[in-house]
Amino acid sequence: MKGLFLVLALCLEYANAFYLPGVAPTPYKAGDKVPLLVNHITPSINQEDSSAKTYLYSYDYYFPRFHFCKPADGPEKQSESLGSVIFGDRIFSSPFELNMLENKTCQNLCSETYSKSDAVFVNRNIRAGFKHNWLIDGLPAARQMLDEQTGTTFYNSGFHIGYVDDENVAHLYNHYDIYIEYHKRKEDEYRVVGVIVDPKSLTQTADVTCDPETPVPVTLSQEADTGVTFTYSVYFIESPTVWATRWDKYLHVYDPKIQWFSLVNFSLIVIFLSIIMSHILIRTLRNDIQKYNEINLDDDMIDEMGWKLVYGDVFRPPKNPMLLSVLVGSGVQFLLMAVSTCGFALLGLLSPSNRGSLATLMFVLYAVFGSVGSFTSAYIYKFFQGEDWKTNMILSPLLVPGALFGLFIFFNFFLIFAHSSGAVPIGTMFVIVLIWFAISVPLSCFGSLLGFRRPAIKVPVKVNQIPRQIPKQAWYLKTSNMALIAGIFPFGAIAIEMYFIYNSLWFNRIYYMFGFLFFCFILMLITTLLVTLLLIYYTLCNENYKWQWRSFFVGGGISVYVFLHALILSKFRLGGFTSVILYVGYSLVISLGIGLLCGAVGFIGVMVFVLSIYSQIKVD
Repeated sequence: MKGLFLVLALCLEYANAFYLPGVAPTPYKAGDKVPLLVNHITPSINQEDSSAKTYLYSYDYYFPRFHFCKPADGPEKQSESLGSVIFGDRIFSSPFELNMLENKTCQNLCSETYSKSDAVFVNRNIRAGFKHNWLIDGLPAARQMLDEQTGTTFYNSGFHIGYVDDENVAHLYNHYDIYIEYHKRKEDEYRVVGVIVDPKSLTQTADVTCDPETPVPVTLSQEADTGVTFTYSVYFIESPTVWATRWDKYLHVYDPKIQWFSLVNFSLIVIFLSIIMSHILIRTLRNDIQKYNEINLDDDMIDEMGWKLVYGDVFRPPKNPMLLSVLVGSGVQFLLMAVSTCGFALLGLLSPSNRGSLATLMFVLYAVFGSVGSFTSAYIYKFFQGEDWKTNMILSPLLVPGALFGLFIFFNFFLIFAHSSGAVPIGTMFVIVLIWFAISVPLSCFGSLLGFRRPAIKVPVKVNQIPRQIPKQAWYLKTSNMALIAGIFPFGAIAIEMYFIYNSLWFNRIYYMFGFLFFCFILMLITTLLVTLLLIYYTLCNENYKWQWRSFFVGGGISVYVFLHALILSKFRLGGFTSVILYVGYSLVISLGIGLLCGAVGFIGVMVFVLSIYSQIKVD
């Protein structure tokens, strides 16, 4: 019970994950201060310069080489959730002074001088498409965009720090026209419902003016020091948009026809596979069982019927049963975390204004579901006739999470070297380790004890003392080839969503299409199960009784295509060794995580299938 209360406390303290949009609006009166917060400078694909490199790490807004204006008393760090910190958010106060309904024109922020080396740095990041990420009342400052395919307008979060002109010269934005949309709820009560920023590049003279007759853009010289003056204007615009629907303008679906086509297309594939499996399981398999039960084992006809011949070896423990059981348990842990997170997001229980709530919820759920993963690991290990239960209990919560944490630290060193805001502080690392050993490890040990105390699964046939010789298998029945064949079907179900997820992950875009994601995820699981069952059935028919590791690898074959999709189909050019390491490394981690998840689904499905069919035959 104490562990449960700790989990609930952490959910409230770190996650705030069950924040419903529309519950806690902030009312303003005329003249009230409207805080403008600044977040990290994040990368994007620069559409204006196709030859520009793409960098996959972010910077603090007040990174010294950018020379952005600071408050007079220094920037004040804002509190952030655990998931927000892990994903690189670094939110600070700003020198902008905004008051409700008070328009301001050409306000001077500060003047800065860029050295030659700093000019090279900023110009490079302008070409790379780095973006500002401001926040006003929880809403991101955005640019109003037009979706040419659907003809609709939407707000695209963030705006670039500069632009590249037709002559391939980089210019820094130093003036910001800020348009704040407000909704009047009642007399002298207003709510912010939209934020648009129109940045400009203007070379200021001694007499600061933000609307010159012949504007000259700012060009940071790489041959000498350059002085730049930063200014801003603020305009308040009344809007009919109510507070509860203010995020609708930000949550834009890019090309929904492709997603609907993908969803319908692979729904038909799942139906087709289900029909094939029904034919095999209901007709072919039932006929096999009926024939097997009608003949004697010494009859010559048995030689033509493959899968019953291996009844005395099909439940023989596999090689490395400890490792397989731990991996399957970790896959179940990933599966429950993914399904639960998608479910919460699908029901609208994760607000986009609560930054980092999705990542925090994923971490908390992953820690809590360690109990179920360890239970599964222990139960399967006992099914494999394993006796070293203490080692299994230790490895279940430490092997896969320890490997993930080790990779996390490894990638963090590269972020530190690149001076990225994404580098996780040592204090956050300590919090992660503390949460894991205070919550997940005890829950996992409890789950392992329950698994070992539960009666072992009773096998329906006796295992022979001498292993049966496996005949030579066709090339397409080799484990690696079967994994490649099986993986392409479930990958097709999530290929489109993986593209949008990667864009959201690397380029700070808001992902909210959890309805598509949830149904694609379910299609992926169903397809994985059906294809794995089909291929393992043919394996057994070819008298190969080693189904345990094979079912896990066949189910996890999707990981190969997820990794190749990340490497080959990515349309941006990575700049710098750090970006390559981060992209390849995290893509590998994501693909292996999906492989573990689908591998566990394939193994458990085949285990139930094998227990079922061999319990229905008569063995003398």
